[in-house]
Formats: sequence, structure tokens, C-alpha cells
Amino acid sequence: MALALAFAPILAAPAHAEIYQGVATWYGDESGRHTANGETYDADDLTCAHRTYPYDTLVRVWWRGRHVICRVNDRGPAKSTGVDIDLSRGAARQLRMIDAGRAHVIIEKLGKMLE
Repeated sequence: MALALAFAPILAAPAHAEIYQGVATWYGDESGRHTANGETYDADDLTCAHRTYPYDTLVRVWWRGRHVICRVNDRGPAKSTGVDIDLSRGAARQLRMIDAGRAHVIIEKLGKMLE
């Protein structure tokens, strides 16, 4: 959760709360590939892929009473999969959903990091 605390002072507050139920999966051992925003993926970082949120948007994902705050740095998942958000292995580990693979979650848009 140290990552979330580091970002807290530099958030731009969203105009309105955006919270919805969705499906999350996680992608893991692909460290070293490039994400859609051009940075190198590190499976242990608290990052995620989302179809529509801008890069550097922070989202809080809730599952079974736990939550993680992660940063959007990639695009996906494909709409046809029925999945709303792909979490990094590090984010999935914090939620303890590694074994589940796919989970019904609550997704809360926190805001975009300021540059």
C-alpha cells in the first residue's frame, strides 16, 4: 500500500465518483515486455490494464474485503472476454486472488495522477 500513499498528494480528484462491479483477471510472468503506454512491465508493480481509463489513472479494486490501488499503464482486456480490468501479478497478490484467476470485483476510479 506504500504505492498508494506515494500517489495520494498528486491526484486530480475525479469530477464524480465512478464505482462499478466488474470482473478482474490478472496477468503475470510477462515482465520485460512493453505496456501500451511504452513503459516496461514489471509483474510485481501495482499496475493494471483498462480499456477506457487514461494512462496514470489510479483505481481501487475491492475483492472479498481487501483492496489494492493500482495505476493504469496498459490497454485491455478485450471487450469480448467479459473482463473489465486486468491486474498485474503484484496487484492480484495483494488481493489474494492469484488462485482464483478471475474474480467479481468492485472497481473505483480514484483520479488521474498529475504530471
